[in-house]
Amino acid sequence: MPFQIHPISEFVVKPFLPAELSRLPEIATNVLWSWDHQLRALFRRLDPVMWKETHNPVLMLSRLKPEVLKKAASDARYMAVYRRACERFDSYMQAPAVYNDDRLIAYFSMEYGLAECMPIYSGGLGVLSGDHMKSSSDENYPLVGVGLLYQKGYFQQALNSDGWQQERTPVNDFYQLPVLPVLREDGSDLKVSVRMPGGDVWIKVWQMCIGRVRLFLMDTNIAENTAADYREITDQLYGGDSHTRIRQEIVLGIGGLRALRAMGLKPNVFHMNEGHSAFMPLERTRLLMVEEGLSFAEAFE
Repeated sequence: MPFQIHPISEFVVKPFLPAELSRLPEIATNVLWSWDHQLRALFRRLDPVMWKETHNPVLMLSRLKPEVLKKAASDARYMAVYRRACERFDSYMQAPAVYNDDRLIAYFSMEYGLAECMPIYSGGLGVLSGDHMKSSSDENYPLVGVGLLYQKGYFQQALNSDGWQQERTPVNDFYQLPVLPVLREDGSDLKVSVRMPGGDVWIKVWQMCIGRVRLFLMDTNIAENTAADYREITDQLYGGDSHTRIRQEIVLGIGGLRALRAMGLKPNVFHMNEGHSAFMPLERTRLLMVEEGLSFAEAFE
């Protein structure tokens, strides 16, 4: 009989930062650094070797020794870089909106290639989605992204000494990545549900700041889902059998739209990157019928 340990509670350990460097976590959790060289230099200068190993500011801040951070806070040259980075970050984030109306575009995609440390993409489709998000940020365009937050992401490849391909799927620790849970007004995690043949699947919503735009990511690996196959829906990008793929697409399309509405976001336009979010227009049709009293034909049109 297998023995399994169930955790009683979880603890998130946050790094100690000198007051002089208090804005490092804010800049680390916004992947603007992935395409801004000056912001990236802010972390690379702290520890070039660790930066080369991780390319992940959030993970770096959790691993750096307190004395390294204290030394940086007392280094006049580093503090000059820090102040310039903060000014650059603020200037970018506070740029006036291009559109002052209520337009909002929702961009649905199964994968996003945004940063090396976020393995939620496999190739060209994800890079396209990621560039779309970054360009929308640079243009200050009213867009939000919707995707899935995978526990293992996409498998990594390497060659062994005999030249054979080896695959591995490291498990992601979301608290060591540039993502944050979306919270309700009472401070609890935002969660929505979708109905599956075997019962409700609960979805925790995370957000990723990409410059001025946000990407919302769905996660089913939570305690509310007691069935293992429901927790594994967001286990791996393009992983599992056809049943897993359909469930992923339901969570993305229907769960993603419900998450937007739970946050009070009502997009005017919906963009589907490939057909992975094909369940989303079905949910939109249902909502139009229920809330606007339209017939199916009217809602479909």
